[in-house]
Amino acid sequence: MDRFEFRASFGSQGPVVLPVIHVLETEQTLRNIEVLTKAGAPGCFLINHDFGVSPFLEILREVREARPKLWIGVNFLAVTGKDAFPQLAALGREGCHIDAYWADDARIDERVTDQVEAKEIDAARVDWDGLYFGGTAFKKQRPVDPSDYARSAETARDWMDVVTTSGLATGIEADDKKIATFRAAIGDKPLALASGISPENAHRYREVDCFMVATGINYEDNFYDIDPARLRRLLDIAEDLRTDE
Repeated sequence: MDRFEFRASFGSQGPVVLPVIHVLETEQTLRNIEVLTKAGAPGCFLINHDFGVSPFLEILREVREARPKLWIGVNFLAVTGKDAFPQLAALGREGCHIDAYWADDARIDERVTDQVEAKEIDAARVDWDGLYFGGTAFKKQRPVDPSDYARSAETARDWMDVVTTSGLATGIEADDKKIATFRAAIGDKPLALASGISPENAHRYREVDCFMVATGINYEDNFYDIDPARLRRLLDIAEDLRTDE
């Protein structure tokens, strides 16, 4: 899937906006899903910042039962695809399909030729067919020198469906040069940005194909709840950022 096919799969010509919900419990998650679907977002990511994977799985089951057709991606905090993909496959066998997995760390190592860990992660996808968003030169992971961004991105291109990067920390904008370097290195591979996006700065990231956004569309000083007005503004801006094939 190239970047234009990725956008089209969500019915978008501009960057796809996928709100990230910091999950507390089922009711809070479903309330935020109602907000984002009414605003026109095509799907969302759910992440477990406040508890472990086991209770998160039960919430995912309940959310999927309540929203059987919604595009849902997940992030098991600090869990690579090697461990996540078998759990997602097990959920799928129960009838709880998850459309995408986002790993903060795809275990890409631009310093070596043989990507041993990325190969192990790829092998674990055998029973799960969702999209893989792999964190590359990502916040809070092993630091990557900016001079190695191109090599890191080019390497990542072969090991995931959507190359995913970030700014230096949650809520921190990604450097324009970093995004330009990633875009040039990965060609027409989809590129996602997972920190620092807001209605105020989204216009700077025309070459990004997916905005994964939480704090930039939440109510002020609220880590858990989406502000529908801010989300609607971001959706409108993203649709104007069309990149011609």
